Amino acid sequence: MRAALIIVCLIIFSSCTTRREDLKPTFLIGNWERLHEKEGKETFEIWDADFNGLGFTLKEKDTVFKEILSIVAINDTLTLKVEGVNPTPTLFKITHQTDTSFVAENPTHDFPTKIEYWLENKQLKAKVSNKEFGIDFVFKRLD
Repeated sequence: MRAALIIVCLIIFSSCTTRREDLKPTFLIGNWERLHEKEGKETFEIWDADFNGLGFTLKEKDTVFKEILSIVAINDTLTLKVEGVNPTPTLFKITHQTDTSFVAENPTHDFPTKIEYWLENKQLKAKVSNKEFGIDFVFKRLD
């Protein structure tokens, strides 16, 4: 009887836990193009189902900016990992999340210290900021 009770408790406990994978921001998935970009430039973000992203800016046909993005679990904490901008990857801990938004922070990084993404009116919006200033991005879905 005691063994059956323990098994039932374990089943209930395991069914109540949420996997980190389930908490990843699925609203990012897709191909996005930045609106209101400077004339002669095009900026894109592409996010796949594995939460690997690529952000890049083209000027005419030349790539003038490129970053590799990913959402990864580090020590059971979701983290936005940014590569290709600095010599080593920069990690931003996801500190707040809903079904259609998240905030990722790294207070030790010079700029940005905060990265925010949210879905609003079928547009992907983002803001990179520190205490002094921020840059806003608005993307439309391409797919």
